[in-house]
Amino acid sequence: MTAISPSTPTPSKAAWQTAVAWLPRLLIALALLAFVGYFIVYAIYAFHLFRFPFDYDQGEGFELMDTLLFSQGEWPYRNNDHYPFYSSNYPPLFHVVIVPLVWLFGPQYWTGRLVSWLGTLLTAAAIGWAVQRRGRRWWLSAFSGLAFLASNYVYHVGPLFRQHMFMVMFETLAVVYLTATVEREEQDGRHYNGRLLLVMLLLLAAGYTKQLAYATVAAIFIFLFLRQSKRAVLWAVPFAAVTGLIFLWINLATDGWWLVNTVTANLNPFIPGQAIGLYRQWFTLHTVITVAAALFALYQLYFTRLSAYAVWFVAAVLNSVTAGKWGAGESYFATAIAASCILAGLGMAQVLDWAKQRGWRWETAVLTLIPLLWLIQADKVFHMPTHTPTLAAVARTLGKPTMVYIAPQTSCSAPRPPEPVHYVDSAGVSLLGRPPSAQDTAAGIAIANHILAGETAAFSEEAGFNFYAGRDVVTNPTQLLNLYQNNAVDLTEMLAMLNAQAFDTVILRAQFYPPPVLDAIGQQYETVDLIQMNGFVYCIMRPRE
Repeated sequence: MTAISPSTPTPSKAAWQTAVAWLPRLLIALALLAFVGYFIVYAIYAFHLFRFPFDYDQGEGFELMDTLLFSQGEWPYRNNDHYPFYSSNYPPLFHVVIVPLVWLFGPQYWTGRLVSWLGTLLTAAAIGWAVQRRGRRWWLSAFSGLAFLASNYVYHVGPLFRQHMFMVMFETLAVVYLTATVEREEQDGRHYNGRLLLVMLLLLAAGYTKQLAYATVAAIFIFLFLRQSKRAVLWAVPFAAVTGLIFLWINLATDGWWLVNTVTANLNPFIPGQAIGLYRQWFTLHTVITVAAALFALYQLYFTRLSAYAVWFVAAVLNSVTAGKWGAGESYFATAIAASCILAGLGMAQVLDWAKQRGWRWETAVLTLIPLLWLIQADKVFHMPTHTPTLAAVARTLGKPTMVYIAPQTSCSAPRPPEPVHYVDSAGVSLLGRPPSAQDTAAGIAIANHILAGETAAFSEEAGFNFYAGRDVVTNPTQLLNLYQNNAVDLTEMLAMLNAQAFDTVILRAQFYPPPVLDAIGQQYETVDLIQMNGFVYCIMRPRE
């Protein structure tokens, strides 16, 4: 009779090992299902926004106005002292990219929303590629890329006509391509200056999409200095020169209004409580990927060498403190989220490689733990519209509520009681993320009809109603307030027009105008209608008799 070798599993042991071996696969499949589900939810939200013809977020219409001006060969950096009292505080690249779509289809909100949304998909793809080229596990790469899109913050802002996520796209592409370039150079023992030039162009694009990219620029040059100090300096000098020359050219072309509107107007007050609150929320929502990224960065610091991703992660987390400025918000953490997704994926890949060397039991244990961690991360960022029976059933099956009660935002009218909202978000009460409904569109048209009943453009806190009515876009309230707080605007002409009741209609949503402007409106205009759209109550005002 042949004896059974100790290394040969018995039938019961083989069955046990088979069952254990299938557990990681099951958990990986469940985690992939969760993140693919978030992507489907993201697409649903985006396509609802593509069809919505008004501002969903207060600044979208002004981004559209910037794009329209560029499409007409004009600068949006203007003198705010004179009618139509309009200017922009954002760099030009995002709007310039959208100009061809405006030429083809006119000033439509979906043009910028589509470009921004596609930018987030490209960012997620770059994150996944960065993890795949080192980790060589497709499912882990998929987790890393999809986790970026699953973030509440990316979900909220990604499909909006806002330039922030386009900046994050250029930042991510720059860091990922830099890493690939440096690794190739160290492997081949030669410099690939053409590739490094492309990295610099991507950084330049990020900075001229939004000023906040300076942290990523600093991170890349710090990394280069750590690896190749002389080369870092040789590249930093021309990069700074080109950046400065472009700045000077735009400033000369706009008679100095570029400097006023993009620098002076961004010197906003810092609110410590806002920054602390957002840091807490960011960490609570992204605990798994943030801790994993931080641990892997520390591992690199003490046991190997710091990667560009680690330097970028630290710089991005520190720079997120700017979310505490007035007018800033959750989107300022998007760069840190992108960096943490890459570092978390790479760190988990390294742990898997280590476990594989330790043997079957270690590998199986780690393969079980990692998808469990991703499932925890998926639960932390839970967000879902529940406006259809299918989505409501999914939320119910997952043990989540199918609706919440939120009071409409009222700044210019009496408070209203909470109302049911078919959108659930672990970030808490959110005015972003709810797909606009047919009722919201009808409300926007009703507001625009008030403008059409008169003969002038509306003095409106949002641009969309004037766009819809074919009237001038007048003012950019947050920009106006920023300039007023920095003593960089003369309100004389604006106040004279308001006091003369030169506008047939005034539309308020959040009362962001400077105090003298609000005083003039209150004295010369009265509320004739209240219309609710997207969770906000809009005050429609007419001249007093």
